[in-house]
Amino acid sequence: MFEFAPAKPVEILLIEDNPVDIRMTREAFKDYKVANNLHSVTDGEAGMDFLYQRGKYKDAPRPDLILLDLNLPKKDGRAILEEVKADDNLRSIPVVILTTSELDEDMMGSYCHNANAFITKPIEFDDFVTMMRTIGDFWLTFVKLPHEMTA
Repeated sequence: MFEFAPAKPVEILLIEDNPVDIRMTREAFKDYKVANNLHSVTDGEAGMDFLYQRGKYKDAPRPDLILLDLNLPKKDGRAILEEVKADDNLRSIPVVILTTSELDEDMMGSYCHNANAFITKPIEFDDFVTMMRTIGDFWLTFVKLPHEMTA
């Protein structure tokens, strides 16, 4: 008889400076049907420290999915996306842009720098939670993430 190890939780990095959006994202992913660990940082420099496992993030796990706001303090989300997708060790991590921006140039710039999705955040709480659960359904249930290819 075969014994199967429990599935590894999906490691999600949320790079977001708005505490309300962080709280709503946590709420949406809490008790999700797929085991996940949601890590959050509130500025772009901390996001890069997490990804490169520097400083207080030296023991941070490699994210399986990045949820990235564009407008961040210290280092802009656009610069983070560009750096992640230019790095041979990070580029395979899917990056979903979550932003309040509705500008065509932000959308096109994100896709030109290889974002995997560009989503404008809804304002209403229920709509935000629904959106996050839909993201979870897609990325955590249907998509084969890079950690599954190497685990």
